Amino acid sequence: MQSVRRTAAVAIAILAAPPHGVIFIERASHLRDHPGQIALPGGSVDAEDGGDLQRTALRELWEEVGVASERVRIVAQLPMVRQTRANNFDVTPFVATVVPGPLTIDGNETAAVFTIPLHVIVERLQAGTVTVGELSVETYLLDFETRRVWGLTGHILRSFVDAWNDPADPLRGAVEGAFAP
Repeated sequence: MQSVRRTAAVAIAILAAPPHGVIFIERASHLRDHPGQIALPGGSVDAEDGGDLQRTALRELWEEVGVASERVRIVAQLPMVRQTRANNFDVTPFVATVVPGPLTIDGNETAAVFTIPLHVIVERLQAGTVTVGELSVETYLLDFETRRVWGLTGHILRSFVDAWNDPADPLRGAVEGAFAP
């Protein structure tokens, strides 16, 4: 029996001021799904989103880290990434620039919020293996300070880095253009 696929959206939210930190969350340890893992702000489509994935990404960015939509400029949508192991999510990533300002956490969902400089992601994301219990998972990963980004978030970042480095892809120009005053 095949389980039902669910739809979600995440924001690759890049601060518009150097060093152009990308916003990440550490998921709260009491959550049922992926407790304590590092993720991009995002989540499931809710009825209030009306099926609009961009609206979902913006709502989650507000709920999880306190970034109001007035501070956000969506500049690109990346291809959907299918989660195959755990929760059967089809996740659509949106790339956004964010006017710098306070970041606040929702303690119900988020244990911490932090940023990783954009250049670190572009330069250091790599293929690797993560061991979870008895399972070895081939993934893309990034170690930064005391945190490790991997799994679905690593795959989403791989899609972003590939687009960023592809001279034929408009992503980099759209992001850098949004940084201009």
